[in-house]
Amino acid sequence: MNALEPGTVVTLRVDRDAPFGYFLTNGEEDVLLHTNEIIDEIDPDDDVTVFLFQDHQGRLAASMKIPTVQIGSYDWVEVVEIKHELGAFVNIGINKDILVSKDDLHEVWDLWPEPGDKLYVTLRTDKNGRLFGKPATEDVIRSISKPATRKDFNKNITGTVYRLLMLGSFMISEEGFLGFIHESQRTREPRMGEKVQGRIIDVKEDGTVNVSLLGRGHEIMGDDADKIFQYMESRGGAMPFWDKSSPDDISARFDMSKAAFKRALGKLMKEGKVYQEEGWTYFKKE
Repeated sequence: MNALEPGTVVTLRVDRDAPFGYFLTNGEEDVLLHTNEIIDEIDPDDDVTVFLFQDHQGRLAASMKIPTVQIGSYDWVEVVEIKHELGAFVNIGINKDILVSKDDLHEVWDLWPEPGDKLYVTLRTDKNGRLFGKPATEDVIRSISKPATRKDFNKNITGTVYRLLMLGSFMISEEGFLGFIHESQRTREPRMGEKVQGRIIDVKEDGTVNVSLLGRGHEIMGDDADKIFQYMESRGGAMPFWDKSSPDDISARFDMSKAAFKRALGKLMKEGKVYQEEGWTYFKKE
């Protein structure tokens, strides 16, 4: 008879009850089914299908809540807690959260998932039989993906980041598209497990896509125009910058290129909100 192992689903017989639940058995080993892990009424000598895990004392325990994540199977799970000395704890659907070891996370803490982020994981045990979550490999992610087509070009896309590299981030979209976000197509590096929104800027022959997290041109220009307008408001409606200001001065004050500054300033002028005069820009009076 096979030994009972955490991370697996087995059918056991109810052996005896206890003040805090029932003891189940396979004829050789007993395991506690705690009251908190019971979802249906059971009677003595019933056969019960349960998921095995370790309780907070490290003892083998059972749950009638069968998670989709098991040893050999994968699913998305939510991060519920971060402990930098250990890793990320995830909720797999039972009353005990499972640890994804820091060894399986990025070396930079700022790129670790945060509570509410999602990871695609399976379960594994270490040499001491302790149960851990294990993020999916690239091959596993590819096995659940589907190819995009040229018709998907320029579409908005939402997905979850699952892999981080020096040059960019990999995501899988809600449709199942595999996407790559080059470092030039983002304003900051997203976290592992973070949900991101962008648009498809290229569809490759293999059906994978390149994704930009930057806004479309008119959206970016609108954000830049808002930044300039808010700065002018803080100065009473005038600023010592105009479309002939130096690129270095513009970058230092607004953190944008001169080309972007001129586009945004042109938008404000076209809307009749500002005008330029002798090196300054002013609000137009109503």
